[in-house]
Amino acid sequence: MVLKTLVKSVRQYKLQSVLTPVFMVGEVAMECLIPRIMSMLIDEFYGGKIAPVFKFGCILIAMAMVSLVFGVLSGRLAARAATGFARNLRHDLFYKVQSFSFGNIDKFSSAGLVTRLTTDVTNVQNAYMMLIRMAVRFPLMLITALVMSFTISVKMTCIFLCVVPVLGGALALLIWKVYPMFDKVFKQYDALNDSVQENIKGMRVVKTYVREEYEKEKFGKSAEDIRKTFTRAERILALNNPVMWFCIFSSMLLISSLGAMLVVNTFDFTAGEFGELSTGDIASLFTYIGQILSSLMMLAMVLVMIIMASASAKRIAEVLNEPSEITSPENAVTEVKNGDIDFCGVSFKYTESASANALTGIDLHIKSGETIGIIGGTGSGKTSLVQLIPRLYDASLGCVKVGGEDVKNYDLDTLRNSVAMVLQKNLLFSGSIADNLRWGDENATDEELRHAANLACADEFVSSFPDGYNTHIEQGGTNVSGGQKQRLTIARALLKKPKILILDDSTSAVDTRTDALIRKAFRDDIPDTTKIIIAQRTASVMECNRIVVLDNGQIDAVGTHDELLKTNAIYREVYESQNKQGGDAE
Repeated sequence: MVLKTLVKSVRQYKLQSVLTPVFMVGEVAMECLIPRIMSMLIDEFYGGKIAPVFKFGCILIAMAMVSLVFGVLSGRLAARAATGFARNLRHDLFYKVQSFSFGNIDKFSSAGLVTRLTTDVTNVQNAYMMLIRMAVRFPLMLITALVMSFTISVKMTCIFLCVVPVLGGALALLIWKVYPMFDKVFKQYDALNDSVQENIKGMRVVKTYVREEYEKEKFGKSAEDIRKTFTRAERILALNNPVMWFCIFSSMLLISSLGAMLVVNTFDFTAGEFGELSTGDIASLFTYIGQILSSLMMLAMVLVMIIMASASAKRIAEVLNEPSEITSPENAVTEVKNGDIDFCGVSFKYTESASANALTGIDLHIKSGETIGIIGGTGSGKTSLVQLIPRLYDASLGCVKVGGEDVKNYDLDTLRNSVAMVLQKNLLFSGSIADNLRWGDENATDEELRHAANLACADEFVSSFPDGYNTHIEQGGTNVSGGQKQRLTIARALLKKPKILILDDSTSAVDTRTDALIRKAFRDDIPDTTKIIIAQRTASVMECNRIVVLDNGQIDAVGTHDELLKTNAIYREVYESQNKQGGDAE
């Protein structure tokens, strides 16, 4: 199943993958014929004739050149096929990840996906090159050298056959012991990448709290775990060489002794059964034993590489075979009529195994063009609620409707193009300000960029930059302030001209005056757009048509600012805590 999944990524490199072993067959054939020619040369030269040297010498040079050409072609094609295969694998993995829902991402973790795209793909690439080249060369060399040895002496070749089961058994034992270790080490790579990723993202926090030493220790522990696992695996694999060399030298010793007796014809068996060996035959047998046993050694190394890569291949196949939890249905609806939103008996939890729901029994109707505020304590389910609208997650029970249609019936691109979200964690990509804004609409004109930035109160500070909208933004938007970043991401969302605009605590870093100006711009310029504003400040939602108070994943109350002040204890408490007069602070 794993192999079938990965082979699909070979695609345009099938020809190179097929020709590589073909040329390898030619190289092996030449290398196995050369000892026979050498044997003939030794036997004919034994009488002191010089002519055979020129004759067989030219043949050997020609065969060596043919072998060289086959080897070079095989190596070039193998490199091209393996690197192309790796490129396709990374392409397929990346595009698969793009189709994942948040639930799929949560399952694998971002660090695990990074490891699969880097370390795992590199391991599979190296193994694939070994597979189409070395894994063909050494078994073929082993079989061909054995056949050639049989043509010289059947009984002498039996020495090789006695050695093979010993080597095979030792190799099988090593594989059985080592595979679980390689399977474990890649999970440790995930932990290492997770530590690095977390540390880099939180570098400012680490330095602020002077926690560098703690983070170094945490990283060191992850790195030490990998070192220990690899060390245990390598210690076991190191036993392979002594076993190999013991078998090789034992075989050479037996062949030397037995061959010498056969050459002088003093062995106890009759010459009719064995036949007599010439000096050239003995020389050939030594060459073949070297080819056979070195092939076994190299085959063991190839198998170790394949074993290591098999754990990586399994992890890659897990991603490629993972069905996205959220997909467009057949005959999907391709038009969102309006910004109506209905939550009908919605309950939601992030995983099936979760012990408690993030949302329970949500019933809420939002009219198109309405402005809805959502307020509640940390963990009350505010973000979980709005993520169900563009199907970043699917409801566990009940249904969510947009424009009177169940969101599961929409084409995903259609639905998400009609819903613009400005998330809690604002993210800007490296590039110019204009490039970032055009994520909302790649065909937006400069005038449209300025208009959207104006609505988000961003045009003023952007225009103050020397390069204006061509100002370069560093990765993650680290060269602009939190408030500026929020206003740019709001402008980016507005460029989508959505039917539904969701602001998930996305004005928390701006001052109250700017916050009020943004909300006024929304009322005046996009009155037909449904606006959902999640906020911690009551000042951000008090002018909304209605305010939803969430508590522990349930709707506690729905009403206007004035209504909730009179009837809802949670809202009143939040409002009073934020608007307390300073008289008792003295």
